[in-house]
Amino acid sequence: MRQVNVFYISEGEIVAHPILDANGRILLAKGIRLTSIYIRKLQSLGVDNVLIEDDRLDDVVINDAISTRTKEAAYQAVKSIRYCLESNRLIHTNDMLDMLKRMISDLLGFEGILGYISDFRGYDDYTFHHSVNATIFALVLGIAAGYNESKLIEVGLGVLLHDIGKIKISNKVLNKVEKLTEEEFAVIKLHPTYGYEILRQIDDVGLISAHVALQHHERWDGSGYPRGLKGTAIHEHARIAAISDVYEALTSKRVYRDALQPYQAYEYVMAHSGVFFEPKLINIFSQRVSIYPDGSGVILNNGQRGNVVKQNVGYPGRPFVRMLYHGEELLQPPIDYNLVKHPYILIIGTENR
Repeated sequence: MRQVNVFYISEGEIVAHPILDANGRILLAKGIRLTSIYIRKLQSLGVDNVLIEDDRLDDVVINDAISTRTKEAAYQAVKSIRYCLESNRLIHTNDMLDMLKRMISDLLGFEGILGYISDFRGYDDYTFHHSVNATIFALVLGIAAGYNESKLIEVGLGVLLHDIGKIKISNKVLNKVEKLTEEEFAVIKLHPTYGYEILRQIDDVGLISAHVALQHHERWDGSGYPRGLKGTAIHEHARIAAISDVYEALTSKRVYRDALQPYQAYEYVMAHSGVFFEPKLINIFSQRVSIYPDGSGVILNNGQRGNVVKQNVGYPGRPFVRMLYHGEELLQPPIDYNLVKHPYILIIGTENR
């Protein structure tokens, strides 16, 4: 399978990996043959890329870190909490805690480097998708840091609900396309405090999880908000949340900007080690998150184009790749490289066509 931008998909190509809708349900299942109607619908939803079947890349396998069923349960859990808060209904956290345990179980059984975690990259319900996806990243970091189940639930619950304070901020400000005024940004900066105050009032949400919401915009060098905490004065769970929140946000499409490619977001996070983020956690991040996910298109410095076949554990920037073209000329047969063994061959760009 290979990743293709929706504007390069041809009619008749076959979906190789399920595409989820804004509620975490399957929008198009694996094996569906794409028609012009399907393609236009994906474009209108704001979906960027789709994994399609390609005989030349039939050994590319996408192993989901989280099952579709668990993802759907996670989306619904966050929506349920928000609905209860907005309608002044009693909040029950049992379903959310059970879902987090399922998520942790899925991730404990996952081997390899985290690549694709969300098949929906459109605009709808951004906050829900961001919260769930950021939680997955946070749990991966927590597992790698040696957290037990109790600590994983603390950080998971905090990240899952880290943006809940945004319910007190108008959508007009949250979704504004133009640059925010100083006054509007000051309003946005209140959401961690709002979230902390909300979570403190919910039974079964511990104080540590509430502090994740309060501190997820604090920065290692003290430049964050709302309190300007620095270094280890920031709770470790919130330090994990900060990395997960930023990386996931950068790789997600918003109404006011396009998503960054994974390698661009990865470089941003790595460049801010010791500045915004704790170096020890960034080192873990660098070994657990792929720069070039399996199936994604890459361009080499020798003029060849192709796709990532699989990851090199321990060398996230040097995957196994299969080159299908030299410029626009089809390569017969394709050429495989283990980039660890070819130090002078470099990935210089990405494309999905």
